[in-house]
Formats: sequence, structure tokens, C-alpha cells
Amino acid sequence: MGAQKETPKASPKKKSLQYLFDLDSRKELSNGRRLSFESENEEILYLITYCTFTDPSKSPSQQDLKRLKLIQLLSLIKTSKHPLHAQILSPLFSMLSVNLFRPLPPPSNAFLLYLLPEDEELFANPAPSWPHLQIAYDVLLRLITNTDAKTLRDFVNQSFITSLLALFNSEDPRERESLKNVFHQIYLKFTFHRSFMRKAMNDVFLHFIFEIDQKHCGIGELLEIWGSIINGFTVPLKQEHKLFLMRVLIPLHKPKRMQVYHRQLAYCVSQFVQKEPALGGVVVRGVLKYWPVTNCQKEVLLVGELEELVENIDPEQYKKLALPLCTQITKCLNSWNSQVAERALYVWNNEQFVKMALQATEDVFPVIVEGMEKNLKWHWSKSIKQLTENVKAMLEEMEPGLYTQCLMRLEFHESEALQEEKKREEKWERIELAAAKNQFLQQPNCIDVSSF
Repeated sequence: MGAQKETPKASPKKKSLQYLFDLDSRKELSNGRRLSFESENEEILYLITYCTFTDPSKSPSQQDLKRLKLIQLLSLIKTSKHPLHAQILSPLFSMLSVNLFRPLPPPSNAFLLYLLPEDEELFANPAPSWPHLQIAYDVLLRLITNTDAKTLRDFVNQSFITSLLALFNSEDPRERESLKNVFHQIYLKFTFHRSFMRKAMNDVFLHFIFEIDQKHCGIGELLEIWGSIINGFTVPLKQEHKLFLMRVLIPLHKPKRMQVYHRQLAYCVSQFVQKEPALGGVVVRGVLKYWPVTNCQKEVLLVGELEELVENIDPEQYKKLALPLCTQITKCLNSWNSQVAERALYVWNNEQFVKMALQATEDVFPVIVEGMEKNLKWHWSKSIKQLTENVKAMLEEMEPGLYTQCLMRLEFHESEALQEEKKREEKWERIELAAAKNQFLQQPNCIDVSSF
């Protein structure tokens, strides 16, 4: 039998050479990665150092070059596969602070913003350094989004947050939009700063409400942030959050510039009422408390807000709120401003509002009937008179007997008032006659001196 051939084994010498070759190639790869990582860090540090200057008197070419460097920095941060360590983060946040935290110019065009809040962007004062600021905000947003909160805790501290909050007063809407995104991300990620951030925003609101000047450009953006915060509140609401509604959100209906941020304010208030419908009574009475006297634009907005609130409040409160709500709506439909009167009359197309009014017809109908008849007799606008006729027909159809009774009572009170007016006029005539007679009788006797 022939001997079987054994499979030749690799010699130890060949194995050791292959092992050393693989080891050497791994070392070269790791060294290359380390060198590329170090060179990347060096490039980032160079760009940070270059971008630290913010002197606006620099030539346009230097400013454009700085913008290119900021774009390169943002690109490196986006493409970096390694987390930035403290040696990079410290100068990076220093550079961002130097570029972003600056004294804002004094407000301009404030009067125009009061008149035309919907055209705010036309009259806004754009920041001259916005090309740089935009990229700086993008860098900051990228850092906050992609870096662990514990790593950034020493850099995103309370002082940094306060400085960011002060920039919301910028007149440039683009900067406020970027700030809103950054501030919201900080609130989401840095949970240990949430209480401080809420308090800091409340301080801005309270200063805006109760200070004399009442000028702040970023109330709308801050309310947008609060809208998402309120949306995350759990039910039942904490006492702290209810106090925020009563002490901050409701008084925000008072300032002259409320129409600039009313959309965001109404959203925040409606979120509270949707979560706890029992708060509807507090909100309605608060809005009525701050009702404007001469600002027709605010009246139109507040009528719409009341209509939305009625749809969300607890139906058990309808009877209590029917009289004050219908009284205010009636005052608005009697307004000489046709926009206010028209908006108030359209409220009667809302099924929930009509349902609320029917909960207290005995109290509400006398007020409503008086307002309707006043409009039909005295209002100058034909379209308002026509709308009033339509609402009157609807009310007569719902409660014909009560409407007729209220109308007769109104006519009786008007006749009584006319009789009282006639009595008052007759009384004054008698007083005037008596005074004239008394004056005639008390005239002194005249002496004719010509006889002497």
C-alpha cells in the first residue's frame, strides 16, 4: 500500500513575515488616520482663530473671506467623524460668542410697526453682518444638535442662555428665526436648564407688559417656543403652569402691539384651555378685562379669539359666561367701525356660541335685542343693517315669544325714558321762568338825576 501524502503546512518563517506585514500596514493606517484627525483639528483651530474678528470697518473683501472661512468651518464640523473635544469646543464657543453677542442698534420704525404689524418685514432693520451671523447660527445649531449635552454643559450655561435671549430683540426677522430654532433645541436637549429658561422668558414677557416703553421685537418668536412647551405639558397641569397662564399670557393681551404676536398668543392660550377646559372661564374674564377701547384692530382679533375659546371651554361654564360674553359681543356689533361690527355679527353663525347663549336666554336676550334694535335704527352701514336683520330673524325663530317680550319691554323703557325727558325739560322751563321773574322783581329802582 502506498503511503498517503500529507498536506504541506505553512512554515513558521512565512507566517511571521505575513503577520509583521499586516501589523505594519495597520500601523500605517492608524497613523494616517491620526495624522488626518490632527490636521483636521489644526485646520478647525486656524479657521476659528481667523473668524474671531468682527470689526465691521474691515474691507468688503476681508468680510467676504471671513464668510468663506465660516462656511469651511461649518463644512468641517458637518463632515467630521470624530466628536469635537474640549480643546476645540472652548475656542469655538468663544468665537461664536464674539460674533453673536453684540450690542443691538436702537429700535427704528416703531410707529410704522404699530400701524402695519402684518408688514413687519418691510420695515424691519436688517443686520448688516447677517451673512456672517447666519453661518454662525448654523454652526451653533449643528453643535447643539449633534453633541452630547453633558459635553457642552460648561459652554451652554446660564450666562450663554441669557445672552442668547437678549438677541431676540433684534429687528431682523431672519436672526430671530435662527434664534428661535437654537433656543428651542437647547430647551429640548438641555433638560437641566429648562426651569431657568422658562423663568428667563417670563422675565422678558413681564418687562414687556409692565414697562412704559413696551418695545420688544421677539415676543412672537418666544411665544412660538412656549407653544411647543405647553403642548408637552401633562394633565393635570401644575400650579406653576396655571400661574404662567394667569400672570403672563392673559396680561399679554394688554399691550398696544398685541396684534403683532396675537396668533402665537392665541395658540398658547387655546392649548391651556384644551388641556383643562375648566380654565376657560379664567381666560374669558381675563380677555374681557383687557378689552381695548379705541383700538379696532385689537377688537377684531379678540372677537375671533373669544369665538375660538367658546368652542373649547367646559359646557358647564356656559351659563356663567353667557351674559358677560354676549354683552361684549353686543357692544362690538354696535361699534361704528364696520369691521368690528361685522366680525361680531358673524359670531352668531357659530353653533357653540348660540348654544351658550341659549343656556341663559332670560339674562342674555334683553341685552341682545336692545343691541339689534339700536343697530337697525342708528347704524350708518347698510351692510351692517342687513347682517343685523339676518341675526334678528335667526333669534326670532329660536325664541319668538321671548324676543317679542324683550322687544315690548324695550319699547316700554324707551317710552318711559321719553316721558322722563319731557318732564325734565318742563321742569327746567319752569325753573328758567321763575328765575327770570325773580330777576325782574329784584331790579333796583332807577333815579332820574336830570331833575336835580
